[in-house]
Amino acid sequence: VLLAVARFQTGDYQPLPQQQLKASDSGQWQPLMRQQQRQIDWQQDTTELVMRKLRSGDGLPGVKDSLFDHPCYLYDARVERQLKGRPGEVIAKSGPAICIATIDGAVWIGHMKLSEGEMRFKLPASMLLAGQLSQLPEVTPTQESGYREVWYEEADGVGYLHFPFYNGAMSGAQCRTLLEAYRAAKQCDTQAIVLLGGPDYWSNGMHLNLIEAAESAADASWENINAIDDLALEIINTESHLTIAALQGNAGAGGVFLARAADEVWARNGVILNPHYKDMGNLYGSEYWSYLLPRYVGDEHARTIIHNRLPMGAAQASELQLVDRVIDQRGDAYLAQVRKLSEAMIAAPAFAKRLHYKRARRTADELQKPLSQYREEELEQMKRNFYGFDPSYHIARYNFVHKIAKSRTPLTIARHRRTDNQWKCAS
Repeated sequence: VLLAVARFQTGDYQPLPQQQLKASDSGQWQPLMRQQQRQIDWQQDTTELVMRKLRSGDGLPGVKDSLFDHPCYLYDARVERQLKGRPGEVIAKSGPAICIATIDGAVWIGHMKLSEGEMRFKLPASMLLAGQLSQLPEVTPTQESGYREVWYEEADGVGYLHFPFYNGAMSGAQCRTLLEAYRAAKQCDTQAIVLLGGPDYWSNGMHLNLIEAAESAADASWENINAIDDLALEIINTESHLTIAALQGNAGAGGVFLARAADEVWARNGVILNPHYKDMGNLYGSEYWSYLLPRYVGDEHARTIIHNRLPMGAAQASELQLVDRVIDQRGDAYLAQVRKLSEAMIAAPAFAKRLHYKRARRTADELQKPLSQYREEELEQMKRNFYGFDPSYHIARYNFVHKIAKSRTPLTIARHRRTDNQWKCAS
């Protein structure tokens, strides 16, 4: 794709007509895949085929199925390597996920969408089917079995925290689980902690779908943002280790600023960042962004990032100093490079001085303005978003969760409609 874009930009590339291509290189039209083609036959399909079908519909539209007589769509599938049962039956639960047996194993389904009722949007499978799962065993996640959301590993003086939350959404409970794991990582005999997120997303901040499903969306929002803030605070105040947010996948909204809470942010080339909140009903945001942005990128770049309200690639984020290092690798090669660079960082002669400087800088910053004051100021604005008279956040969240398109393209994107005065308003 990048090669095609580069050729288009030059303006002088002449592609060959399809008739002149070799037969082996000739493309073929592919028909639209419909639910009938991806429908799972639990009595016939192998685990490998079930996973292929589920992956073909993940994100949108999902794979249509029926569980406990509830018509639904299935998402977020992982292979189970130990449990077995009668094909098509739900045989276990693990955190947000349910386990469905296949003819040669089983798969975990982390999220579902019901076809009927009020909550026809993606939610954790174990939440939607809670009434039918009480008699099923709860599987504690391990490397081989269960549905893991957070795990830790270490090598050569560096600790690595993985948290591949689905779509990068982080509920209050997930933030607390990650905070507990992070605190445990700080107690290990290591010198650096790398926060790896997941392969698709590092973090996208608050879990808007769970907030939408809550009895009180305002209370759920408040609980969620405070849980993320607690995690960000722990990372900022880490004195024992250097911390690195290594983005394998994209980050958005509060997830970007949670990453910036680390001492360094590394990003895979190709990662997209959306470092703004305002399109979610003029949400003010927290995660100590009002401290972190000026601290790391400077006032001018901070204004650019907040006002533009546009996605940016890793290279642009690096130019704005939102990202410290761009790594031009993918997949396992990216992870290997992260390990290599992390180990080199702690082995450098200046490592001890750098750790000392980090502590001194944090102490000086705290004397100038305490983190508690930044948090109080941010949350005062967030409280107005959640509980105030302006319902913009709640409307925007509802539309986002229910996939209701905006009536008009935002001015930050629709440059052709923007006047100078409108640009100021959009900012």
